[in-house]
Amino acid sequence: MNTANTTIHITLMYAPAPRVVHERVLSIAAGVTVWQALQQSGVLTEFPEIDVSQSDAFAVCIWGRKTTPEHVLRDLDRIEICRPLTVDPKVARRERFQKQGTSRAGLFSKRRVGAKPGY
Repeated sequence: MNTANTTIHITLMYAPAPRVVHERVLSIAAGVTVWQALQQSGVLTEFPEIDVSQSDAFAVCIWGRKTTPEHVLRDLDRIEICRPLTVDPKVARRERFQKQGTSRAGLFSKRRVGAKPGY
């Protein structure tokens, strides 16, 4: 197969904030890497805070699996740019649980009247 003239279709997803998602569908040449696709899409100039070269800042994924910027794309790949976590998920869950209280949350929140504790 001649990859020089073949085009592939990919989707690029980026969420700069909660509940805000930017999606771009691109037709690019076959054999393009993730980094080249990011440059061609214009997302790096539109969102200058994205820095995929630092591994602890932003992560690049294909269909939810972390990859490198040098990964060669295939047809119908979906590139996701993941921003760093602002809160540790364990801490957030613990705070949410403390805020709503033990009577309304957890496995045994809806007990039958007269039932033993834990059932």
